[in-house]
Amino acid sequence: MTDKSRTASITAAISAIAVVGVGISLSIPLLALELESRGISRTLIGLNTAVAGIATVFTAPFVPLLVRKLGVRLLLTLAILLTAVSLLAFKAVGSFALWFPLRFAFGAALCVLFAVSEFWINAVAPPHRRGLIMGIYATALSIGAAMGPAILSVLGTASWEPYVAGAVVLLAGAIPILLANGMTPRIHDDDHHGVLAFLRRSPTALLAALVFGAIETAVMSFLPLYGLRLGLGEGQASLLLTVAVLGNVAFQIPLGLVSDRVDRRLLLLGCSLVGTAGALLLPLMQVDGPYFLATVFLATGVVGSLYTVGLAHLGARFHGANLAAANAAFVMLYSVGLIAGPPAVGLGMDIVDPYGFAYVIAATLGAYAMMVASRLALRRTPAGP
Repeated sequence: MTDKSRTASITAAISAIAVVGVGISLSIPLLALELESRGISRTLIGLNTAVAGIATVFTAPFVPLLVRKLGVRLLLTLAILLTAVSLLAFKAVGSFALWFPLRFAFGAALCVLFAVSEFWINAVAPPHRRGLIMGIYATALSIGAAMGPAILSVLGTASWEPYVAGAVVLLAGAIPILLANGMTPRIHDDDHHGVLAFLRRSPTALLAALVFGAIETAVMSFLPLYGLRLGLGEGQASLLLTVAVLGNVAFQIPLGLVSDRVDRRLLLLGCSLVGTAGALLLPLMQVDGPYFLATVFLATGVVGSLYTVGLAHLGARFHGANLAAANAAFVMLYSVGLIAGPPAVGLGMDIVDPYGFAYVIAATLGAYAMMVASRLALRRTPAGP
């Protein structure tokens, strides 16, 4: 692949996933609000939302096979089509019971979108710039995700308009994919390991996805509540979440560049240690002071790079069918984190209100840091006689 076609291929993949990010971030709060307007209890809303994560766990092992049989372009196009049709069906279907298979289909399609797009980017990225490219990818996805709620605030939630807009935006993500003819990677029927085997082969990268997924969802769910419990008004509490999102966007490309120049395992260790220290400092700070906001910005930004650096680490280690399976495992572990994170942090806040929020996050990041440090130490220990 020439440098020009490689650049065009990467641009197509990043453009597609950024557009999909807009549609997804618009749809997820929209579906929750739709169910609430129908009188569905919050417990059932949570259960229905969790089905998407369960779908990811079930779908991920089949992603490498689907890539081999259908190819990257066709598989991504079909997944985008399924997300758009599912989104419209949510509005059209009156029975809540049918929302569960719909949510499963929606979640399965999202799993394919993210696993295959990340495989695409990792496969065509030049090794010396892989961290930078993954940083650009994560930044574009974050910006796209921030645009979805903004569109929703303009269109409202009561009519068909946000559903149609979401479907149109999702379908627009297929345009750069269809234009990337001959630019997508291929895998053949070569030998490869199962998805779960990669947890043993590369736990540093895969557990980074799990930890990031758990903390990202916990922060989105409980950071504003943490501020409210400490006496902030609703506007100030919401500002905390805005600061966290901005930190996540700000650090992706710089730390991606750093990851191209250092051992990525050391960088993952550093990110987890900074996050642990930041979480432990939060209970010691005045919540309405500038140092609290600066700590939230720094800690969430650095921890957000666990996903980016973990992906780049996978891309450097695996190729072909193994890379496709590794990316599927990465997305699967991320989804497990999404499911596990909020209950763990919620329980922590019930036990130590409200500081359990910070303590559970610190414990999670600290445990990951200890695992990475132990693996680094083992690798550098000279073999015995």
